[in-house]
Amino acid sequence: MNIATIAAYIIGLVLVYIVARLLLAPLKLLLRLLVNGIIGLILLWGLNWVGAYWGLHIGMNPLTALIAGFLGVPGVVLLVALRYLLGS
Repeated sequence: MNIATIAAYIIGLVLVYIVARLLLAPLKLLLRLLVNGIIGLILLWGLNWVGAYWGLHIGMNPLTALIAGFLGVPGVVLLVALRYLLGS
């Protein structure tokens, strides 16, 4: 093997590493959003289930699902706070 072949392998490995890093960053973000969405959905469902005893109900619609999904626990807290502040 000559030096050009070795250099080509090294450059190829570095390029594969860079491409892998660039592709994994959005996947990590997507995974984090998915986990937050699942946690938010479970909390919103649980809040509606438990809140039925106290007269607290947050409607399950696309807007509340997005807020609870993107923000997770703080999103559900925000929805409860808005429910009390708006009084509806």
